[in-house]
Amino acid sequence: MSNNWHNIFERFAQQKVLIIGDAMLDTYMWGNINRQSPEADVPVVDIEKNEKRLGGAANVALNIASLGATPILCSVIGDNEQGFFELMNKQGLCTKGVLQENRKTTVKTRIFSNNKHQLRIDEEDLFPIQSEQVFLKNTIKLMEGVSVIIFQDYNKGVLTSTVIKKIIAAAKSKHIPIAVDPKKDNFWAYQGVDLFKPNLKELNDTCGTQIAGDNFTDIEKETKNLQEKLKAKNILLTLSENGIFHLSNESFHQTAFERNIVDVSGAGDSVIAAAALGLALKLSTLEICTISNLAGGLVCEILGVASIQKDKLLAALIS
Repeated sequence: MSNNWHNIFERFAQQKVLIIGDAMLDTYMWGNINRQSPEADVPVVDIEKNEKRLGGAANVALNIASLGATPILCSVIGDNEQGFFELMNKQGLCTKGVLQENRKTTVKTRIFSNNKHQLRIDEEDLFPIQSEQVFLKNTIKLMEGVSVIIFQDYNKGVLTSTVIKKIIAAAKSKHIPIAVDPKKDNFWAYQGVDLFKPNLKELNDTCGTQIAGDNFTDIEKETKNLQEKLKAKNILLTLSENGIFHLSNESFHQTAFERNIVDVSGAGDSVIAAAALGLALKLSTLEICTISNLAGGLVCEILGVASIQKDKLLAALIS
């Protein structure tokens, strides 16, 4: 294990990262329930505060920026962008890879009351993007000088099989490493990538297994099958409270660091951001697992989708 985390974080600042995938907005409403509706047997939430945050692939871009590197987000959102560009500009994030077309920008609205998540409302279109060729041309052009590429897949239509195949081919021709945070629909499309990061639920759902998070014999067996089918160099399997399992030439399990878990949403975004930067710097398995594991745990201490706090992560790593 390297004790020189300060040096690693300084090297993050020299990395340019291309994030390709489904960007969205996460909206939060906080209020109080004091009465039932006279119209139906449902509570009335009196909203006192609301907030919009970047979500999906845009939150991964925010995580990359929080770690000190330079993110370039490539995505397609709706022509009614719902304040997306304003939020991107406010965070100082590059928008030249973001295209618009006739579709809804994905907006997930979460309503909280009485210290409880009461309801989530999703507004979105899930059909494949129509501007596939324009998007591909624009994205490939933005690969110049990139240290690592992240595919952030939420099955919202940006990552079509053609987009995945052509971006992987272009990245390989330019010798740019690829990290993937997959979802079920395109799970097997990511052939020959450098790092593939499913969570255990995604693995079980896709492979038709029911492996428990503490059954490391079956986890290793299924992860090896997955690595073989995908021809992936590294598999990084997140196991929630059971930590992280890594497979390359050898298998490695790291338990979760003890944290005060408040909300797990957005944890995967932080894990892939940290892992991809580790991949770009050719960090060891132990270093990649440690920084990813801690990054995911730290954001779980914050309510709602959040990005890594660099100083907090560094302090946790060197403590």
